[in-house]
Amino acid sequence: QVQLVESGGGLVQAGGSLRLSCAASGRAFSRQAMAWFRQAPGKERELVAAVSLGGSSRYHADSVKGRFTISRDNAKNTMYLQMDSLKPEDTAVYYCASSRVGYTTTLADYDYWGQGTQVTVSS
Repeated sequence: QVQLVESGGGLVQAGGSLRLSCAASGRAFSRQAMAWFRQAPGKERELVAAVSLGGSSRYHADSVKGRFTISRDNAKNTMYLQMDSLKPEDTAVYYCASSRVGYTTTLADYDYWGQGTQVTVSS
C-alpha cells in the first residue's frame, strides 16, 4: 500500500509560479518511479512529468518543457513539481502517482494515486 498526498495548488496569475509537493508513505519511496499527471475539465488525464527511482532520469511533456521541473527527495519521501511561467491552459487538477514497474511514461503502469490538487491560472 502507498499513500500519496499532494499539496501546493492554488490560484495564480499567468506568468506566475507554483510548487507542488507529493508526500509518500507506505511502500519504500525510493523503489518507486513517480510522476505528475493532470486532468482539465472535459479532457483525458495526461502525463506532465516523470522521474526515475533515483531521480537521474526525467521526462517532461512538450507542453511544459522549459517551464516545469520534476524532482524528488528520497530522504524526505517527497516529490516536487516546480511550475514557472504558468499559462491559463495549465489549469487542471494535478495528481501524483507511483509505479512499481520502474521509470515509465505509460499511465496504466501507475498503480497508486493521490487525491489531486487544483491549479488555476488566470489570464
